[in-house]
Amino acid sequence: MLKKTLLSFALAAQTIRTRFFHTVLSVLGIVIGVAALVSTLSLIDGLEEYANEQISQTTSLKAIAIYTKPFKTINNVRVPKENFAMLSPAQINQLHASLSQPSQPYMVVSQGNEVTMPGDTQRIGAMISGTLPTLQPNTKLTQGRTFTAEELTAQKPVALVNESFLRQRKSTSPPLGQTIRTPQGELTIVGVVASDTTRPAQVFMPASLYPLEQLRSLRVDYAFEAGQVEQVPLLKKEMQDWLKKNSPQGGEDFEIVTNEFRVEQAAQGFLVFRIIMGFIVGLSVLVGGIGVMNVLLISVTERTSEIGVRKAVGAKKRDILLQFLSESITVSTFGSLMGLVLGVLATMAFVPIVKTFAKVPFQAAYTLNTFLIISVIAVLIGVIFGTYPALRAANLDPIEAIRRE
Repeated sequence: MLKKTLLSFALAAQTIRTRFFHTVLSVLGIVIGVAALVSTLSLIDGLEEYANEQISQTTSLKAIAIYTKPFKTINNVRVPKENFAMLSPAQINQLHASLSQPSQPYMVVSQGNEVTMPGDTQRIGAMISGTLPTLQPNTKLTQGRTFTAEELTAQKPVALVNESFLRQRKSTSPPLGQTIRTPQGELTIVGVVASDTTRPAQVFMPASLYPLEQLRSLRVDYAFEAGQVEQVPLLKKEMQDWLKKNSPQGGEDFEIVTNEFRVEQAAQGFLVFRIIMGFIVGLSVLVGGIGVMNVLLISVTERTSEIGVRKAVGAKKRDILLQFLSESITVSTFGSLMGLVLGVLATMAFVPIVKTFAKVPFQAAYTLNTFLIISVIAVLIGVIFGTYPALRAANLDPIEAIRRE
């Protein structure tokens, strides 16, 4: 059977070679359709990679946020809860210690208030942020240092200010060692955080300086930074279990959110776009398949006597069927390969145009899935559109076929 199949494909290749120009014109629809499909899929894959890269740069995929839910829903109306659980700095440390994978906890308490400095009558409006255990990732210091573990444990009244705070004071002198007055008391400045001119004045202090009851009236964000992206689902599950066990309402007052959904949303959007564009471009491939059927029907008509002679000397119906199906698959594969090459060349020419106008580091992506899709399409077109001509050839009566000569 294998020998007959290989012989059929060899005869098909010989037939295509003897009628090359006619075959090329007949598969032109497949060439254009496949080229458009390759270009579309590779550009969409490139867009998806670019989107994922942008998401990764602007959002930490390793971050796990815990939000307090101070509201409840009654009759579709959002109303404040009379009482809800909060996590203290000590509880954050306990939660962190219970996790099986390495992570870095962060707690940020934010409020706007007036800040003054001893001997200075100027009042500065600043965002006062309580942090635990230290500043969040990617925060750069221009002067001094961050909080030490000893200062956090002993609840020392220390603080950091950002460069916008210094610009508000119109002072260029180093503020290290000076004190500032906040609603939480006097704090000693130990460092300066880098900030651009768009940032408001900020004061950072240890979150442990806030009484737990005071936290209820402030915005509090809890977050954990996982060591690896792959560890995020496990850590999220462990946090949910810990909150159910250690909070009064069984974790109902908290919501755990990760940034994986951003990547999932982007992937779903690109999948829908890929399906829609594939359907539209697939119409061109359909037209190409009709061209394959046309060339095979013409071939059956031109080779009627040949088919009759083969059947008269002992060729079986399945032999004729296999020969024309092989020819159909060979023709469609030939057209698909030409379309693949044309599609790759088209995207290579199109990407520089996109870069010129959009000014983004965009690249087309050629994935294994794209090449597998093209291979499947080539075979399907050959089988679907070659079946009718092959059956027609196989069902010819040998006597009538020879008599037509």
